[in-house]
Amino acid sequence: MPTFVAPSSPDRRREAGFTPRLRSAEAGFTLVELMVVLAVMGLLAGAAVWRWPAGDGRVRADAMALSTRIAAARDQAILSGRPLALEVDAAGYRFVQRGDQGWQPVAEAALRERQWSRGVRPAGAGAATRLGFDSVGLPDRALGLTIAGGNASAVVEIAADGEVSVK
Repeated sequence: MPTFVAPSSPDRRREAGFTPRLRSAEAGFTLVELMVVLAVMGLLAGAAVWRWPAGDGRVRADAMALSTRIAAARDQAILSGRPLALEVDAAGYRFVQRGDQGWQPVAEAALRERQWSRGVRPAGAGAATRLGFDSVGLPDRALGLTIAGGNASAVVEIAADGEVSVK
């Protein structure tokens, strides 16, 4: 049976697949390499901060959420065969539906009362706005609701035929 003999000379070690260890290369990163990596990470972080939206994302998100819920409320008025209304004020918005005891908050979770995001308000927030949908889904009037916050604004438009869009 053949026995294995450990290589003893540097040439025999290389022939057997062993390479000498270079301590400086395997000991870790040099200070210069670490500083270069930190500098690159700092530049990338700085670029990310400059590209970050300054609040206009919240305004657009609130406008899109409101428009989606208005369309769902219009559909709910059609499906239930009962008039439904949107009430908007400085704090937020809610949907109410006409029932046997008058106007009541809509029970569906998607149409429950919502608050505006921080710093987002409808333009002319002092006046409350109410928009009604009849039992066939038509609004009582066309409405353009401007939502503003910081330097950004968005307009949720409800057309006379009930179509909802964000501009």
